[in-house]
Amino acid sequence: VIIGSLTISAVLVFFIVPLTIVFFIYLSNVLLLIYQRNNELKADPLSDVWDSVRKTIASFWDIYARVWHGYELHGVENLPEGPGILVYYHGAIPIDYLYFLSRLFLWKKRLCLSVADHFVFRLPGLKLLLGVTGVIPGTREECLVALKNGYLVSISPGGVREALFSDESYQLMWGNRKGFAQVALEAKVPIIPMYTQNVREGYRMFKERRFFRQLYESTRLPFTPPYGGLPVKFRTYIGKPIPYDPNITTEELVEKVCEGKFLFSFQTKTAVQALISKHQTIPGNIWKALLERFDKRRK
Repeated sequence: VIIGSLTISAVLVFFIVPLTIVFFIYLSNVLLLIYQRNNELKADPLSDVWDSVRKTIASFWDIYARVWHGYELHGVENLPEGPGILVYYHGAIPIDYLYFLSRLFLWKKRLCLSVADHFVFRLPGLKLLLGVTGVIPGTREECLVALKNGYLVSISPGGVREALFSDESYQLMWGNRKGFAQVALEAKVPIIPMYTQNVREGYRMFKERRFFRQLYESTRLPFTPPYGGLPVKFRTYIGKPIPYDPNITTEELVEKVCEGKFLFSFQTKTAVQALISKHQTIPGNIWKALLERFDKRRK
């Protein structure tokens, strides 16, 4: 009985916060369904008629972000007034990205449409929430239409693979993905790099095992469960935009984005490394990330 109780307690400690996040996500969808039914809404989920309930949900997640992670958002002034593509590092759980969306809406009343992996749209009971928060499959055509309509569009080139198999070294796992760069060139919009400090210290995946890697590569489904949920300090940094240049190639643009993104990653160049040492401990350190909650010098 004692061993069983200790085992259950350990499991709860490791997984209770990630499971709580899932619960709150579904609770948000229930709130939207109630709002839709009470107001007999049939309007486009991206229309302004959803703004009041959208604000309610954003306020909830912003409070959660402040309380649990002391969340800070820096560099909003780097976002263009019009359309653009945000490129970000994908944590084990992209809760930091949800915090960003919430605060952006509360501060600027702006929607940022989010490109998500196909498996997200298979999750039951989240259709309305995905629609109201602007989650899209991310085909080239959909992204171009969204940008043409003036939206910000965000994408993590590493996607689920980066979430599952990156670690406290914050290695980018983009592979050969460069479709976002081609879309940016076609739409003639800037690309803006974004990164959240300590996101891997908040939530982690178990160390990569060949079985789970092969399982993901064959099914493209995330079977490896995340764990953690420690109240470490989260700071999201939005970098300087990389402007549209009609003379640049897709490959050159990808390289530029990598350099901009590695501002918050691990390139060895002196200037970039100086920024890294300012924003992130490499490898990530959970105790340091926790202590940063009490660091009043960095705002």
